Amino acid sequence: MATKTQSEPAEVETTASSMDRVVTVEPTNLEIVPGDVVHEITPIEGFFVRSHDPPPYVDVRTHRLRVDGLVATTLELSMSELYREPMRSVTVTLECAGNGRVDMVPLPHGELWHHGAVSTASWRGVPLEVLLRKAGLRDDVIEIAAYDVEGRFGRSLPVEKALDADTLVTLEMNGRPLPLMHGAPVRLIVPGWYGMASVKWLARLEARKIPFHGHYQTVAYVYDADHPVTTIRVKSHVVYPTENAVVAKGPLTVWGWAWSGDGAITSVEVALDGNDVWQPTRLTPSARHGWTRFDVAVLVEQPGRHAVRSRASDEGGHRQPDVPPWNVGGYGNNAVRPILFTAR
Repeated sequence: MATKTQSEPAEVETTASSMDRVVTVEPTNLEIVPGDVVHEITPIEGFFVRSHDPPPYVDVRTHRLRVDGLVATTLELSMSELYREPMRSVTVTLECAGNGRVDMVPLPHGELWHHGAVSTASWRGVPLEVLLRKAGLRDDVIEIAAYDVEGRFGRSLPVEKALDADTLVTLEMNGRPLPLMHGAPVRLIVPGWYGMASVKWLARLEARKIPFHGHYQTVAYVYDADHPVTTIRVKSHVVYPTENAVVAKGPLTVWGWAWSGDGAITSVEVALDGNDVWQPTRLTPSARHGWTRFDVAVLVEQPGRHAVRSRASDEGGHRQPDVPPWNVGGYGNNAVRPILFTAR
C-alpha cells in the first residue's frame, strides 16, 4: 500500500486546528468565520476544506497522472515529469457549491455550510491544455473527465473549458507544495466554477466523446436533472463589520469581497438597515479569477442594532437576488444577506 510522506500529517493537523468552524469531522469539512477572511490571498491554514471522503494515502514517489481516452498517446506522468512541463500561476477564488446552504428554506439536504466555504489562493501548475495537446486530442472529443486516486469522485468539463489556459493541473498552493487536505500531490483547478470541479488527489484525465454520467455529475451537484452545477454565481460578503460586532456610532467603513464565475465584478452596492437606498462602493481591481474588494463609508446615526447588506453585479449582467434560489441540493445560494451589528 502507498504511504503518506512524513510531512503530510503535520499539514493536516495545522490546517484543521486553525479553522474556526467544523462542519463535519469525518470526512473533514471545515470553514472559517467569514470575518476572518481579511486577506486577498487566504493563508493555507485558513482555507476552507471540502472533502467527500477521508484523504487517500498517496506516495508522491510512485504517483502517476494518467491521460487517456480518445487521445493519440496515453500519458503516465510522474511528479518529476509534471514539474518539467511549462507551468504558470493563477489566482483563483474557490467556493463550495453548498456555501450558505443553512439560509435556504426549507432546509435542503447536505452539509450545513454557513458562509465560510470560500477562499482565494495562488495556484501553480501545468495548464491542462498542455497535457491534452501533448497526448493529442481527437477531433470528436467533447468532454474531459477527471478522477481522484481511488476512483470515487469524478467530474467532467466541456473540452472548451478544459483547454482554457487558466485551467490548471496544480502542484503548488500559495508558493508551497500542495497540502494533503487540498488535494496533494495533484489537483485540478477550474477557475470560475464551484469547487466540486477542482478535483482533488487527481489521478486520471479521460478524453470522451460522450457525456460523463458519474454520480457527482448527474445525481449530486445538480440544480435539477438537466442542469449540473458549474459556474459560480455572483456574490458578495461583508467582512467588516463582522456579525454581531460592536462599533461606535458615526462614520463607519464597510468593506468586503465580491466574486463571480461569469466575468468581472462591475458594481457592489451597500444598504443600511431595511431601507432600499443602495450606496455605490469603491472597487479595488484584482486578479481575473480572484475576488474583488469593495469599500464605502456610511453614517450610522443612531445607537442600537443595525444591519448592513451588500449586493454585487457582474459583467455577465447578473445581480445578487434578494431570496436564496432554492433547489433540493442547496447549491448556489448567492442571495443578499444582512450582517447584524450594534452601534454605541
